[in-house]
Amino acid sequence: MSRRLPLERVRNIGIIAHIDAGKTTTTERILFYTGKTHRIGSVDEGTTVTDWMEQERERGITIVSAAVTAEWNGTQINIIDTPGHIDFTAEVQRSLRVLDGGVVIFDAVQGVEPQSETVWRQADRYGVPRICFVNKMDRVGASYERSVGMIRQRLGANPIAVQLPIGDEANFRGVVDLIEEVAIVWEDDLGKEPLRVPIPEELMEQARVERERMVEQIAELDDDLTIKYLEGSEITPQDLKAALRRAVISGKATAVFCGSSLRNKGVQPLLDGIVEYLPSPLDIPPVKGTHPRTGEVIERHARDDEPLSALVFKIVADPYMGRLAYLRVYSGKLVQASTVYNSAKEKRERIGRLLRMYADRREDIDELCAGDIGAVLGLRDSFTGDTLCDASHPILLETITFPEPVISVAIEPKTTADQDKMADALRKLAEEDPTFRVRTDEETGQTIISGMGELHLEVLVDRMLREYRVQARVGKPQVAYRESISVPVMGAEYRYVKQTGGRGMYGHVVLNLEPAEPGSGIRFINEIKGGVIPAEFIPAVEKGVREAAESGVLAGYPVTDIVVTLVDGSYHEVDSNEMAFKMAASLAFKNGVQRGEPILQEPIMKVEVIMPEEFLGEIIGQLNARRGEILGMEPRPGNTHSVRAYVPLAEMFGYATDLRSKTQGRGTFTMQFSHYEEVPKSVAEEIVARVRGKA
Repeated sequence: MSRRLPLERVRNIGIIAHIDAGKTTTTERILFYTGKTHRIGSVDEGTTVTDWMEQERERGITIVSAAVTAEWNGTQINIIDTPGHIDFTAEVQRSLRVLDGGVVIFDAVQGVEPQSETVWRQADRYGVPRICFVNKMDRVGASYERSVGMIRQRLGANPIAVQLPIGDEANFRGVVDLIEEVAIVWEDDLGKEPLRVPIPEELMEQARVERERMVEQIAELDDDLTIKYLEGSEITPQDLKAALRRAVISGKATAVFCGSSLRNKGVQPLLDGIVEYLPSPLDIPPVKGTHPRTGEVIERHARDDEPLSALVFKIVADPYMGRLAYLRVYSGKLVQASTVYNSAKEKRERIGRLLRMYADRREDIDELCAGDIGAVLGLRDSFTGDTLCDASHPILLETITFPEPVISVAIEPKTTADQDKMADALRKLAEEDPTFRVRTDEETGQTIISGMGELHLEVLVDRMLREYRVQARVGKPQVAYRESISVPVMGAEYRYVKQTGGRGMYGHVVLNLEPAEPGSGIRFINEIKGGVIPAEFIPAVEKGVREAAESGVLAGYPVTDIVVTLVDGSYHEVDSNEMAFKMAASLAFKNGVQRGEPILQEPIMKVEVIMPEEFLGEIIGQLNARRGEILGMEPRPGNTHSVRAYVPLAEMFGYATDLRSKTQGRGTFTMQFSHYEEVPKSVAEEIVARVRGKA
């Protein structure tokens, strides 16, 4: 199958924004005006194409990114509609990694919102050229000017307004195209037939001023245009479009459009803007990778005749079709029924069916060419971030890095029948979502699931129920506390004697116990001299100590950070055996721990919080209230601050939600285990009482 459209007529774009800015509504209009759908889907009614999951339709939010393909003015546009909620930020991240351009949507009333900042930073990280669409111009309080100002101030961007709204709030009816110097108005309800008319008299002066400003801004970014501008030569609309395209692709500027997707106004000029200003795969630099064995840097150009290089950016466990791998082909061709090489896993993979995606609908195709985004059935060992390539020309593309999960809960099946099903469901969900982790807590035996927030985990548990028919109970995870001693204990002794008619049991040990360095565990030292305990019984003594250390005396948590020295004991010629010494050692150790003024230790996390400067005081107060110890603060780019602190893990539950509410969703944090530390006495008493059932 040859390429239907030349590569310069292909656009791979993402629709990104804060939650509820109108991404899905805009995508629905794009599908309608490009003839992909024959009726406009509604988020409120749950009839959209891209929000196809039950959970998405119920909640009215996007959870997973959906890929759709449309055509406009002879250009193929591959669109990925991404989630706006912070809990699903990984979906945005992996989409941006494989896209060539982005449309960032802003609410004209709210302007730049917290998640807009996050996605903008993510797009900066991957060097994705963007255009902006100020949506909801028909709403009370909408301001195009303010939104453009906020893009400049909050995001540190260079927005160039290429349109001027006609009418405001409820009277919004169209836009002035400042490049072509013409007005575009929508009069029919479906907005299918925009009218191109002269600029209204009352807007002529404002349009002249704004156009002058726009020409100046574009000329500043282009040497050829600067010369024309200074010489006073005529600057044509084609000159402006070509110069603006170069500025957008190089990341020096972003073109700003406006409209109201819900009222079917402004979407066609936005589609024109996608075609005019966003790059084709040929406009972006060649993709760089390394040779898997030599580490040599390799470049691959977006051409069909180059060796194959493709990046898997998403895995979906489809209940009907099996395991779908979404990928972006950067060079070469991916052909159905061929064999490719996974350079990350060093394994060969057979390509089953190739699919072009239309959200939850799909079309079978024979091949995917350079610049295409599609899905593959049949891959066994390929996961998110893996590279597929030609075995004779191996290349390893930069993988996708994801943030660490920030919240954990314990989960258990409701019935034994759900046990195996749950393990299978969790494995498949973890394959799909790199920010979702599953582990078994060795000390509590619980299955712990971790994710980016409470909503994230709630959706995943809901999917287990609906897609995999697994009934599960979700609770709070238990903190893995530890026990230790605070003072040395000399001569902890136990004589184990048992007479049972026949052969008896005899073991006698004397132990010294000393507090040790944090994190050192249980250290056993044998100082027996003169054979008072035969050498063959010493391993049994150590085994008895270590087994006893598995459950402590305060609340049954493991005992750690103690040096145990075997200093004395005695034995019986006939009755002594390994079991007797093991029992004696175990009971001597327990007695010793009780005498050593036992303490409770808790895991301490190293936490870093990043938030806008205005919330700094509140965040420090919040961390102090959670028994945090502030380690330091430092300013960050973009008027943000970072705070580092040690905080007990027990105090970090629910922090993600708390932080978001305190910072209007603009704060983020990461945490990792640092060390164990003694629990304050009052807190320890509460924990012990709770465990012993006295609370």
